[in-house]
Amino acid sequence: MRIEHEGVIKAPIERVWELTIGIESWPGVTPTTITSVQRLDDGPLQPGSQARLKQPGQRATIWTVTVLEPPHTFAWQAHTLGVTMTATHTLASDSPGVTTNRLAIDIHGPLALVLGSVIRRKIRQVLATENESFKATAESPTTARRAGRTGA
Repeated sequence: MRIEHEGVIKAPIERVWELTIGIESWPGVTPTTITSVQRLDDGPLQPGSQARLKQPGQRATIWTVTVLEPPHTFAWQAHTLGVTMTATHTLASDSPGVTTNRLAIDIHGPLALVLGSVIRRKIRQVLATENESFKATAESPTTARRAGRTGA
């Protein structure tokens, strides 16, 4: 089962990629959907890297990076409640300063259909909120200046 949301961000793909792989900053970017992120290893984010992610109303879950293809694809997996969840961030840019950000959750396993049918609407809302939060942060002149850019 796949649930996804796509948004257009008026910022260079490099800026959106910085936000995407800056997982420890996510609670500040989208505090209503992510309470905390704690890296469980050191060094740059790479396949095999792990983090403990806490979301409101849920217990903390360990996510393991499975794909990292700068500046286009970041994916990681978590195993919980009898399912494997894969979260994927796919970035594309057809014109300078504009990035399409597709967020997707794939749910697999024996309980995927049951769990997915119960939480599908909530996941769709979370993905939309996260995309809007990434958009607001990436398009903000303040955060663009902090990242050493003058804006999109």
